[in-house]
Amino acid sequence: MSTSLFRATPVARSALRAASAVKPAATFVRGKATLPDLQYDYGALEPYISSKIMELHHSKHHQTYVNGLNSALTTIAEAESKGDFTKAASIAPLLNFHGGGHLNHTLFWENLAPASREGGGSPDGALGKAITTEFGSFESFVKQMNAALAGIQGSGWAWLAKDKAANGKLALITRANQDPVTGNYVPLLGIDAWEHAYYLQYENRKAEYFEAIWNVINWKTVAKRFEA
Repeated sequence: MSTSLFRATPVARSALRAASAVKPAATFVRGKATLPDLQYDYGALEPYISSKIMELHHSKHHQTYVNGLNSALTTIAEAESKGDFTKAASIAPLLNFHGGGHLNHTLFWENLAPASREGGGSPDGALGKAITTEFGSFESFVKQMNAALAGIQGSGWAWLAKDKAANGKLALITRANQDPVTGNYVPLLGIDAWEHAYYLQYENRKAEYFEAIWNVINWKTVAKRFEA
């Protein structure tokens, strides 16, 4: 999967090549957010997450956030070019929502892997030790994460994060809607608690979804983020 959240269009690439012949400050080209490819098929996470949910979640819901982010960025750029900073500022909530949705879901897909490959189990190495130190055991961590997910009112996310202000100490945090993890926290593992992530398969039994998703967590990816 590409780790880039923004890719230049062919037109933008041409403009960038042309800009290399002049002073760097002479031209600025804004990239476009694009839907990231998955490193597994939609059906690869079954029976824990159904193929239909994955298809809709990735190709429809995430695409909506990508489209919304690009629209917000375009509107802001146009407003700024006209000196209409009130208009630009009014788009901030949309930028946060769709930009956060794009960031959160891009991390989410990377967090997952088929159970037959690298999904499930428990982390070892430095991450495993840090989880045991902070939460008592891996099992205790899972229970606390599931409790955090169950406590989200409406839609949102629960995250395992690294606190840069506390020497990399691990923390469980929640965010409403699509609010991204920012500030001193570095997102390591996020679980989507929006209904579109589970309802077609689990209906109102979201606790079953919270239990099932641990079978397809890609701990190698989480560990790389932790050690970065």
